[in-house]
Amino acid sequence: MSGAIEARLKSLGIVLPPTPTPVANYVPFVITGALVFLSGQGPRRPEGGMFTGKVGGAVSIEEAYSHARIVGIQLLSALREAVGDLDRVTRIVKLLGMVNGVPDFKQHPKVINGCSDLLVEVFEAKGRHARSAVGMGSLPDDITVEIEAVVEFK
Repeated sequence: MSGAIEARLKSLGIVLPPTPTPVANYVPFVITGALVFLSGQGPRRPEGGMFTGKVGGAVSIEEAYSHARIVGIQLLSALREAVGDLDRVTRIVKLLGMVNGVPDFKQHPKVINGCSDLLVEVFEAKGRHARSAVGMGSLPDDITVEIEAVVEFK
């Protein structure tokens, strides 16, 4: 892969990890027409395992923002696997970002900005997207964030 988006990733110092194997009976992505639906992912630690905990409790907004950015990088990996070349992306359409927050946490958008900001850095105007950032009482295995995406490609 040596397109403009791959060059931008390199200039940003981003190396895409392998696409994680799903933990249950689902697939990392589904393509229908010109849309790719990327399954939700949680923030993987480089050394293995996941970042866990409640945002607004043991996990700060800044830490959770970085976790959302990590998930964004993982989503880019799955997207590249789905479409073969990230230059084929015409638009990041929609994100659903879920935050594992303490009951009175109210800053969900600030957390999911970690992924949104990354997508705009990488795709510029094509990276601007519709989004939902919501709080959850819990997430699988106590992960801090989970994010899924819908992407248009040619």
